[in-house]
Formats: sequence, structure tokens, C-alpha cells
Amino acid sequence: MSEISHSPIAGSARLLRVGLWAVFYALVLAAWVGVARMGATRPGADLGAMPADFWAALCLSAGQADLAALYAMWALMSLAMMLPTFVPALSTFADLGHAGAGGARAMAALVAGYMLVWLGAAAAGALAQAGLSKAGLLSPLGVSLSPWLTAALLFLAGGYQFSRLKQACLTKCRLPLTFFIERWRPGPLAALRMGAQLGALCLGCCWALMALGFVGGTMNLLWMGAATAFMVLEKLPDIGRWLTRPAGWLLIFTGFWALTRALTLV
Repeated sequence: MSEISHSPIAGSARLLRVGLWAVFYALVLAAWVGVARMGATRPGADLGAMPADFWAALCLSAGQADLAALYAMWALMSLAMMLPTFVPALSTFADLGHAGAGGARAMAALVAGYMLVWLGAAAAGALAQAGLSKAGLLSPLGVSLSPWLTAALLFLAGGYQFSRLKQACLTKCRLPLTFFIERWRPGPLAALRMGAQLGALCLGCCWALMALGFVGGTMNLLWMGAATAFMVLEKLPDIGRWLTRPAGWLLIFTGFWALTRALTLV
């Protein structure tokens, strides 16, 4: 009798979790549509119903654009690239919810905490792009114009792949169940805090790779897609451990190539 009386409540909880997953993936899709629209903003491009001045400010005038517009670009890019990497942790949290350890509100709070960290990191990216653009080191589309800057970014990202901080953050990201067992507290506020902690760990894993946007182009969809796929795979325990160090060596080798090119231009 007890099981029957509680089944409508359990069914409602399941529906709410399904709805939250739908909202999550809709958010990811909306972010990618946004960056795709930004990438399509070129002189003479068809902007459809989009406000042309807004998108042009985002994409074509990074060095002179309103900083808020540049931040909007980085916020969209950060959410588009980093939310997919959060799926394993969110799925683990949802499984704990099935076991009665958390609910739909806590699940939403976890995502919110994670997003807050990356929305904060987007501000740093926007400020960096504005500064580098004003210094003449970036094109309007966020691509490095200096082989010295390109080499420095590649060496930085490659070397960071071998750092203890990267390994420590990556270990936590690859084992979300262990993370939740160690830090679990009930309620949405605790979930918000755990989401922010996961966001900080993810930032510790990925900030140097995100900085490579200045090499590939901050609005280059091909680079964004490749970087997102790599970061998703790097967080998977069985696959990621075979990727981190080889990627580091590849980036360092490419950095030497860029450095050689810089020296030939002196």
C-alpha cells in the first residue's frame, strides 16, 4: 500500500528530472546556435532576424567592442564548450537522486553552481581578448597575429598537461562519484556549492586548453568542436589517461614549430 501511495510522487520526480535534462540539453544547443550565429557574422553575411549591430559588435570589433558584448560572446562560448563536459558528473548526481540522495531542485542547483564558475571565467577571457586585441596581437575574430604569442600559448597549454595541478583536478573530474561521496551534503544550497566546486576543478583542468582559442580563433567552430570533444574524452577515465600526456607533447612540438617560424621572421 505504501509503494502504491508513493508511486505518483516518484513518478513526478522522474518526470521533473527528465524535464531538467531536456532543459540542460536545450541550453547546450542554444549556446552552440549562438556561437554558430556569431561565426556566421562576416561582412555581407545574412543575419536573418538577428540584430546586426549586436552580432557585429560581438564578432567583428573585439578590439573596440563594448566589453559587455565581448563578455556575452565568451559566456556563450564557455557554456557551449564546457556544459557537455559536465554530463558525466551530472549523470552521477542524477543517479544518486534515484537512490534518494538528491532531488530535481538539487540537480538544477548543481548545474547553476557549475555555470556560475564558467560565467566568471568568461569575464577573464573577455578581458584577455580585449587587451590582446588593443595591443594588436589578435585579429577581429580572435586569432593570434603574433607567432610569439602563438608559441607561448602552445608551450603554456602543452606544459600544463604535465602539471600536478592539472592531474589533481583531472583525477577529481574523472571520478565524480568519489567527489560526491567526499563532499555530499543534502539540499539545493549544498548542491550549488558542489556544482561550483566541480566548476573550479573543471576550470583547473581546462583553462589552458581554452586559452588556445587565441590560436585557433575564438569564433572558429571547427576548433571549438575539436576542443570540446577532446575535453569530454579527457575526463573519461578509460580514455582520458591515454590522451593527456600525448596531447601535451603534441602541443609542445607545435609550439617549437611556431617558435621557429617566429625566429625566421625576425
